Amino acid sequence: MAHLSLDQLATYRLVIGRGSFTAAAEALGISQPAVSLQMRQLETALQTRLIERTGRGVRPTPAGLTLLAHCEEIEKAVSAAVQSVAMHKLDISGTVTLGTGATVCIHLLPALLQQLRKDYPQLSVGVRTGNTQDIVRGVEENSIDIGLVTLPAISRNLDVTPVMVDEFVTITAKPTLAESEVETEQLPLIVFASGSSTRQLIDGWFQRAGKNVSPVMELGSIEAIKRMVRAGLGYSIVPRMSVTQTEDCAGLTVEPLVPALHRTLGLIMRQDKVVSRAMREVIHRIQAIPAAKSKDSV
Repeated sequence: MAHLSLDQLATYRLVIGRGSFTAAAEALGISQPAVSLQMRQLETALQTRLIERTGRGVRPTPAGLTLLAHCEEIEKAVSAAVQSVAMHKLDISGTVTLGTGATVCIHLLPALLQQLRKDYPQLSVGVRTGNTQDIVRGVEENSIDIGLVTLPAISRNLDVTPVMVDEFVTITAKPTLAESEVETEQLPLIVFASGSSTRQLIDGWFQRAGKNVSPVMELGSIEAIKRMVRAGLGYSIVPRMSVTQTEDCAGLTVEPLVPALHRTLGLIMRQDKVVSRAMREVIHRIQAIPAAKSKDSV
């Protein structure tokens, strides 16, 4: 009987999914030679070639395609086994990996994760940040258990559940006593970096208003954007959740957008995901966030 490991099979799926040994190594946080070694060991155990190189990367051989189909079934069986054993535990424990955007991570998750740690000391919740596309790919590859992302999230293999609506607002620097008010449109625009769902929503808002704007800065961090705005270097459009606390909006003037603009945040999971008690508790806590209660009000 061939001696296979679950790690080898998971790495094989990632290599094929990402199209290269290097991309798989980056996703796993290990070296490219380590990935190559695992694949050689897997091919040696099965005594057949599973991967062939092409000008565009790597692809599975016919034998590799057969193994790939079995990998998915093996993963389901292992998840089901883990879930069955977990049901015998009295306490909620284990590890749940949550993927979300940086703004949600900074402004929604700290209090939620703090309370979870207090209530369930044996539960570990890991967090990964990225844009919606990054999180969708992580959920599809099973490296992320649950995603909380700006919708839409396009994938045939995911369950998507809208949980909350967040409006966008404009922020400008508060004028000092020696300064006079400046019209927002006279200021340069500071926005999120291109490629994010949030940026796409903001760009769409400007297009519908018939406005052609050229941002002076495109930044990947909500805190960097607010700092630049506080310094009087421009104005920005940001999710309201980023300026709800007193310390979040210090030095800023916050105004609603006209016409209004909102984004919907949703939970995403693989359709075949076995939902553990730990995952169910994390989902419940997210759905109980006060902002989630407003999802039917817009």
